[in-house]
Amino acid sequence: MIEAVANTRASAAYARIREAIIVGRHQPGARLHIQDLSEELQVGPSPIREALNRLVSEGLVSQHDQRGFRVASLDLKDLDDLFDARCWANEAALRASIQRGGRDWEENVVLMLHRLRRAPRLVEVDSGLRGAQWENAHDDFHNALIGACGSTWMQNFCQRTSDAAARYRAISRAAVNGQRGDEEEHVAIAEAAIARDEEKAVSLLTSHLRRTRDLVFNSWQR
Repeated sequence: MIEAVANTRASAAYARIREAIIVGRHQPGARLHIQDLSEELQVGPSPIREALNRLVSEGLVSQHDQRGFRVASLDLKDLDDLFDARCWANEAALRASIQRGGRDWEENVVLMLHRLRRAPRLVEVDSGLRGAQWENAHDDFHNALIGACGSTWMQNFCQRTSDAAARYRAISRAAVNGQRGDEEEHVAIAEAAIARDEEKAVSLLTSHLRRTRDLVFNSWQR
């Protein structure tokens, strides 16, 4: 029972810290002090340490000998590599889902699109910061698109590249806010996927992902 409670606390701490990193509340390179996080999240140091180690394994946090934990840094030189990998993986997974998915898959895509469209887009209008509710709904929609691909490994890889892309978006939102009609993009992708128009769906999804890359890149050049 004690071990189960500890695991639950570590999982909750992991989810909270991960969310803060993804949406940009913890900036790239920032120190993550175990005691500060323990006080903020109201859990002991051990669950915090366990959560941070899990985030290290996922590439969201880095650990330095004798210097503790930091939010993993971001490098513009990695941007193309990341988005190439993201596009390739999502294309393969979406094609497989269109070929294999049944009515349950279609209904889930429609449901996740509906939830995404209803999620509050901004929590800070001036900075363009999107909150966890939108980020979670956005993840759920993209995961629904590839949810019938039949490969847990592929889905996990797509999630990891999505997390990395969200971090780049988070530090670029003030510049890209208002430049994106992404709701229409999501609707068009969903409609093409449900219509089993594989080539159109893949083309729209790839363009959607590439546009994110271009907006992030352009914001960093300002």
